[in-house]
Amino acid sequence: MNIGGVDLNQRYNRQLDRTVCEIFAGDYYSTKDTNLVFSTLLGSCISVCLRDKTTKISGMNHFMLPSAVRGDNILFNDDARYGMQSMELLINSMMKLGATRNGLQAKVFGGGKVLGTTVTAVSDSNVQFALSYLQMEQIPILSRDVGSDVGRKIFFFPESFEVYVKKIRYNKTLETAVAREKEFMQFMNKKKEQEKAKDDNITFF
Repeated sequence: MNIGGVDLNQRYNRQLDRTVCEIFAGDYYSTKDTNLVFSTLLGSCISVCLRDKTTKISGMNHFMLPSAVRGDNILFNDDARYGMQSMELLINSMMKLGATRNGLQAKVFGGGKVLGTTVTAVSDSNVQFALSYLQMEQIPILSRDVGSDVGRKIFFFPESFEVYVKKIRYNKTLETAVAREKEFMQFMNKKKEQEKAKDDNITFF
């Protein structure tokens, strides 16, 4: 599992005449290169596209909460820390390149109900978390395309902050994305269990 923007898949796209950086579940990436194009395939996961309106430094992530989170205080739920970490890592990586936090603007995509009825609420939780986090951080959301029962292939162009969205009904392409997301969810839940076991072994004096 490729976590944290390491060894991301970058390849030249002849049709776009640009290098495309493919983001997978658990990844984030930021850049000063306005000619680079970000791309990802989303089912229930969320991608937040960020750009500093002054420096044009941009970034994108692709994340999922380990389980459905209920209630209004989603930002303070134990599972929300995984989404929080993804957002903070992305923002911090952009700031290291010279972006300013108060110059950030956002566009939000994903959260389709494509994983089946047993985990449908995860999609809603992903959307609610992303919107609540950006509101808390006072990062303006310029546009969003979230929810419904479709997957999304998105291309984010940092130069113009345009995001092209292709809606995907269930097919082989979306099936691949769903399989990856299920694998990622299993990884996150295993990580959560390991962290809990570690906490249970701590003795306070």
